[in-house]
Amino acid sequence: MTPLEKASQYQDKNRIKKEEKPVFHMTPPIGWMNDPNGFSVYKDKIHLFYQYHPYSEVWGPMHWGHSVSEDFVKWEDCPVALAPDRDYDAAGCFSGSAIETDEGHVLVYTGVQEKKDGSKEMIQHQCLAIGDGIRYDKIKENPVIPGLKLPEGFSKEDFRDPKIWKEDDIYYLVAGNKNEKQNGQVVLFASKDLRTWNYVSVLSDNQEKYGKMWECPDFFPLKDKHVLIVSPQDMQADGKEFHNGNQAAAFIGEYDRKNHRLVEEQVISLDYGMDFYAPQTLVTKGNRRIMIAWMQSWDMNIKPVEQKWNGMMTIPRELELREGQLYQNPVRELEKYRVEPVLCTEMKIAGACQVSGIRGRVLDLSLEILNGEYHTFTVEFAKNDIYHTQLTYDPVAQTLEFDRTYSGIIRDVVCRRKIKIKEPKETLKLRLILDKFSVEVFVNEGIQTLSAAFYTTLEAEEIVFLCDGSAKVNIEKYEIRLD
Repeated sequence: MTPLEKASQYQDKNRIKKEEKPVFHMTPPIGWMNDPNGFSVYKDKIHLFYQYHPYSEVWGPMHWGHSVSEDFVKWEDCPVALAPDRDYDAAGCFSGSAIETDEGHVLVYTGVQEKKDGSKEMIQHQCLAIGDGIRYDKIKENPVIPGLKLPEGFSKEDFRDPKIWKEDDIYYLVAGNKNEKQNGQVVLFASKDLRTWNYVSVLSDNQEKYGKMWECPDFFPLKDKHVLIVSPQDMQADGKEFHNGNQAAAFIGEYDRKNHRLVEEQVISLDYGMDFYAPQTLVTKGNRRIMIAWMQSWDMNIKPVEQKWNGMMTIPRELELREGQLYQNPVRELEKYRVEPVLCTEMKIAGACQVSGIRGRVLDLSLEILNGEYHTFTVEFAKNDIYHTQLTYDPVAQTLEFDRTYSGIIRDVVCRRKIKIKEPKETLKLRLILDKFSVEVFVNEGIQTLSAAFYTTLEAEEIVFLCDGSAKVNIEKYEIRLD
């Protein structure tokens, strides 16, 4: 039995019951999951691959798991797509991307190979596999971009996560890398046939201030600008825009095609919560740019010991540029699964208030704070007599604070994060997407987002609104049901 067959068979025999997992956030059938890979459209189906270790709930030799969807909401598990089974990827099939071609569905991934000098250092290569949407075969020409053939001064050990696209008759890919000073950069390659790749340029670098290694780059046009997404490691906190550690950032600006360099105009955090990393995008046939991310990060492993799956993806989000600002919102397809509406217009909230029909852990909940006299307004959810998670708005400081301290978490990790609201308006709009063990908060129509996991017992399903004065609000709530 091959390693690929073994992984698929193990997955089939040990699949977790769907009742134990989130309803509409993509999760692995069993075991560990991290970065989204190969997020693409092939033969009119949405394909999502992911870093996968089916045999345990911790990171291990990386495989590629695989799911498909018709609408970004309902996901169906497929057989494992890649397993480490060649010399050039024996230490793991790391992250990458996918593209539809005349040859089939092409996966571009990082193969990791141990050096032969006994040093335990790894060389990273870019490799290809081609398939029909279910089965994928690695090509004989692998690796197509060997790490040892990088320009002088470029890291051979940190060269990973290729993202591919096509312009006219040329294929391009960007990959994360480090320069000779061990600072992160994104390198650009081009090819006419997917087999022979030529180095083009350093598309962008971290300028010695945006972390160290840049993982999981993605580069694409959006409206009249270009966007480079990267996931920097070892970031230092910068006001309330960036926090310490691993995160995701967007560099927005003009693409200098002559020098193949991004001329950045702004750098922003892609998410202000605790759990958001390695985002990747696709473009639909309707030219919508959709992004998905791993709703966790390397230092935030908080799942319960007894839980046999680890890791989930965010809800796919549509990206838009409006007046130079990046907006993210849940894919519109989610709305067709909304049921049991509760609508409250200009409702007065003073003190603690529960609203009939507004409770639960699988919800789409929107709140607009219209006006009032108060110092703080708080929404508590996933709540009972013991547990709660909360979101608190300070209208004077124009801040929003997320707090999962009392969610039942027993790990020594970050539980609070406070953000400054961008371009505050007369009213504050919040949209909370709840799915059992997570919340994604979209602020003022998506100009900012906060994503976080919490593994509170599902019996905690109360939602309470608290105001230390008086406020007038609009509330709109739906349950989400896929069946």
